[in-house]
Amino acid sequence: MKYPPSLVALIRELSRLPGIGPKSAQRLAFYLFEQPREDIERLSRALLDAKRDLHTCPVCFNITDAERCDVCSDPARDQSVICVVEEPGDVIAIERSGEYRGLYHVLHGVLSPMNGVGPDRLHIKPLLPRVQEGHEVILATGTTVEGDATALYLQRLLEPLGAVVSRIAYGLPVGGALEYADEVTLGRALAGRTRVTKLG
Repeated sequence: MKYPPSLVALIRELSRLPGIGPKSAQRLAFYLFEQPREDIERLSRALLDAKRDLHTCPVCFNITDAERCDVCSDPARDQSVICVVEEPGDVIAIERSGEYRGLYHVLHGVLSPMNGVGPDRLHIKPLLPRVQEGHEVILATGTTVEGDATALYLQRLLEPLGAVVSRIAYGLPVGGALEYADEVTLGRALAGRTRVTKLG
């Protein structure tokens, strides 16, 4: 039996979402089909509104609907500490921990030569002018191979600027993403961060 073209198109589009394979996309498509029309219209409006209203902060590249994000606009934040993360979801995870009062910089990914992601595909260049001598930069990329490689690359760029470069403690599981860590573990990882050994 062949699916109707509109159902095939819906499954195809859903399967393009991260973490959604063909089987999950099919289940979601059938679930959406069973929902009332007003629920589907509300979902459609939410998607379109988010696409229209949200953009990246011009300073830290976090997601915001204002000119600058809440963190960059808050004068009470510690301006001498910048926490570098992979994705906007990592900012939310760290904020939930309640252990951090500095600024952020969101790379929107990690270095991954196998997938064609080099430094120019990430928000690395805009980070450098934000760093002043003596400032601390916390490298809070994930504990994956790509996350570690990205942290090492950033360390090489930041040390000549006179920055104090530190890495989050490894209370996080190896290969883990920050957004999936609980608040206590993430808070301890930040509090237990260590200054990285200077590269020769």
